[in-house]
Amino acid sequence: MGPLAEAMRVAHERIVACSVCGNIDTRDPCTICADERRESATLWSSSRSAICGALERAQATRARYHVLGGALSPLDGIGPEDLNIAGLVARVAEGGVQEVVLAVNATVDGQTTAHYITELLSPYPVKVTRLAHGVPVGGELDYLDDGTLAAAMRQRTTF
Repeated sequence: MGPLAEAMRVAHERIVACSVCGNIDTRDPCTICADERRESATLWSSSRSAICGALERAQATRARYHVLGGALSPLDGIGPEDLNIAGLVARVAEGGVQEVVLAVNATVDGQTTAHYITELLSPYPVKVTRLAHGVPVGGELDYLDDGTLAAAMRQRTTF
């Protein structure tokens, strides 16, 4: 238990939230925000830092991120003031951002958050998109739940 406790103490001392994007790192601004080679016209907004890590592992984008710190959940008492939504709007208001990609969960709370942010960003000249929902790569159709299959049918694309 000693080495585990020591590792947790060190992590607690070194890990900080980035003052620009809200992601976690050992430096502020974080490694991604400090990287001038990153595309600044696209901003991926996610509910948690772990989603940014997953997007980085997928190597699908060289864009910048914005971590909200959760999702709106009126039943749990989580409102807009509890999340980093104002920071996202401020970054868009500064200019230079052409697209905000909402990488939120396909849950009621995630979709509520996405709709709320879309409304807040409507006065700005920015395109708001979201990740596709539906059939996972390698997924077998007969094992999908009804909601996933219905979303995949609605969001079908030309082959």
